[in-house]
Amino acid sequence: MPVCLYCQHANPPQKVECRQCGMPLPALAEHAGERRQRRFMWFCIGLTIFCVTMFFWLPRSIS
Repeated sequence: MPVCLYCQHANPPQKVECRQCGMPLPALAEHAGERRQRRFMWFCIGLTIFCVTMFFWLPRSIS
């Protein structure tokens, strides 16, 4: 019986999500770390593109 990592509730083996809190059970969340890392990488790429765009787009004062 898989135990939920969040609420410590025991669930039947065929369940995908915890019956009590609805979070994914650990057996099916094997690739969650890879997904999280990929999402973070795309966030960093997007933030970099945004910063470079703002660097060239924002007006500068000419003295």
